[in-house]
Amino acid sequence: MILRRYIHREIAARLGWIIGLLLLIVTGHRFIRYLGEAAEGKLPAELIIRLALMKALATLPQLLPVAIFLAAVAALSRLARDRELTVVSAAGGMRRTQLAAALQFSLLCSVLVFICSFFIAPWAAEKTQQLKARTDAESLTTGLRAGRFNELGEDNQVLYMERAAANGNLMENVFLRADGRDTISVLNSSRARYLRQDVVGQNYILFENGRRYSSSPNGLDYRVTRYKTYAVLVKRGGAQGGRARLEALPTATLLGSDQPEHAAELQWRLSFVLSSLLLPSLAVAMSRTAFGERTYLAICSAVLVYVIYSNLLSISKTLLKRAELPSLVGLWWVHLLLLSLIALAFQFPRRRRRARKMTAT
Repeated sequence: MILRRYIHREIAARLGWIIGLLLLIVTGHRFIRYLGEAAEGKLPAELIIRLALMKALATLPQLLPVAIFLAAVAALSRLARDRELTVVSAAGGMRRTQLAAALQFSLLCSVLVFICSFFIAPWAAEKTQQLKARTDAESLTTGLRAGRFNELGEDNQVLYMERAAANGNLMENVFLRADGRDTISVLNSSRARYLRQDVVGQNYILFENGRRYSSSPNGLDYRVTRYKTYAVLVKRGGAQGGRARLEALPTATLLGSDQPEHAAELQWRLSFVLSSLLLPSLAVAMSRTAFGERTYLAICSAVLVYVIYSNLLSISKTLLKRAELPSLVGLWWVHLLLLSLIALAFQFPRRRRRARKMTAT
């Protein structure tokens, strides 16, 4: 019991700074990118911290398994290097105690990973989408400047306004040119305001009491239309890909669906929980080998194994989403492959001793 608590304490001490380091790397990268977008006027400054925090929560399930794995490898490697495990084994402590301690710790951590993967991360992804939608809605108005030509959207739209309100939502003496495939239109209005339809996720500029001049690109057949209100689509919503939408879906929705994309996302979330259970066992097996006593070599080997394991999971998820892989196979074969590697790693020291005995005789 004392040995298990000692191993738990050693792993937990390293787990804290490893998670902190990984979060700092991920959050710092996102924070710098958000700062750049805020400097360009694409992102309101008050949303930077919230977006970075939501992104960190969304990526937490991916960081926890590798952090637990590296913490277990570093802790057990240190114990093996200082011969503490050897002393305990000579004093009657069993090797199974190490595995039991690692499994107990990973079981506790897997509960946290389960909560993060199935509940916190989807909620954070949904909040990120909402903040991004708000950013898209505000970026058009925050980037508009009175007395200059402003490019809008992706349809060669150019807007000019004489005056604008402080919040950029109300514009006066507005001029808009839009080049389409078959027509060129020019709108002139005494005032206009920004409008967003949250239901369909689209952004408009609503012109009031003005005229619209339209013609073919090379023709002189201008048509003049007077209007009371005229809405112009300036940026289409739904810019975020299907991957972001899948990440934000509630777990209950995935459980009640038979679509390949939903099955892939559900198995992907479950894979983080299984990883947090399997990887610490591999760390125990690695500590029993000769290179397990060399901390840097053990950590490098652990990173290599995790990179291969993670890439196989990603490939399987993509194939499952495309319905090119049966749901029964899905991501399960990757976990079975890791389980087989763990079994071989535990058998390796024993087989090596047998080989030495046979060579000596």
